[in-house]
Amino acid sequence: MKWRRWLALSGLIAIAAALAFPMRGTVYQLIVIPLSYILWLLNLLYLSLSQGIWWLLVALIVLFILGYSLLPEIKSTRKTIPYERRERGQVESLAAAIRKSDRGVYFKWLVANRLGKLAYQILLQREHGKPRSVFAPLTSDGWNPPDEVQGYLEKGLHGSFAEFPNHTWASFTPPQKTPLDQDVQEVVEFLESTQSDSHVPAR
Repeated sequence: MKWRRWLALSGLIAIAAALAFPMRGTVYQLIVIPLSYILWLLNLLYLSLSQGIWWLLVALIVLFILGYSLLPEIKSTRKTIPYERRERGQVESLAAAIRKSDRGVYFKWLVANRLGKLAYQILLQREHGKPRSVFAPLTSDGWNPPDEVQGYLEKGLHGSFAEFPNHTWASFTPPQKTPLDQDVQEVVEFLESTQSDSHVPAR
């Protein structure tokens, strides 16, 4: 491979040498004369200006370089106020999820999950601190929600949004109703009725 490169390079040198002599006039007219004229103008400009002006230009260039090099250090000394992200409360987060529930099954499940957790806390409070697994069914004495509400809370607490298809505008079939499509207001009214005699501490 190396000998091929050397052969190609030798060929280029030979071609350049062969063209150099007949094209010397063209090279002289197009390159040598314009370059000499530019150098002559630069020399004339240098001689026409006093040394004080040149020293002033050099000083300005040096100051610009020093200022540009110190600029990052000046920026780093400025105090920056860190951005503090405000954490949402449970009620605010639930309201935001309800507003987004029409965007897809994930947000519907998110609302159901938080209401399911609230139902778990209510049952835990009604049993006066008795140990209760979060995976246990939402059942207790005096706990008699409608079947649709019970299924909604169970799916929210123990289910996953991946169990239901996410219907989009590009789907050719109408959306199928799921337990997550339960009226949220009805669920909230039931949970409120169960808290009439107890209080669930906010977390």
